[in-house]
Amino acid sequence: MPDWVQHLLELAVWGIALAALAALAVFVVGKLRDEKEKEDPTAGELLSKFREMHSRGVLSDAEYRTIKTSLATRPQEELKDNGQRGCDD
Repeated sequence: MPDWVQHLLELAVWGIALAALAALAVFVVGKLRDEKEKEDPTAGELLSKFREMHSRGVLSDAEYRTIKTSLATRPQEELKDNGQRGCDD
């Protein structure tokens, strides 16, 4: 077998190995992202927890209003992150 054919075959094998490694890396990163997104509570979940804390007296009225106001923009941001659209879009 000529030398150039052998080098071409080696190059092809290394290319395939590199492509397989890149595909594996993309798969692993995707899985890690999915796990991270599952861990982050949504604005609705957070608001429910803070509403419960407010009803138990852990949060004052002012604290609850402040939290509620700061979470008000979060649902729109979550929709934008997910590529979805809100009702008024």
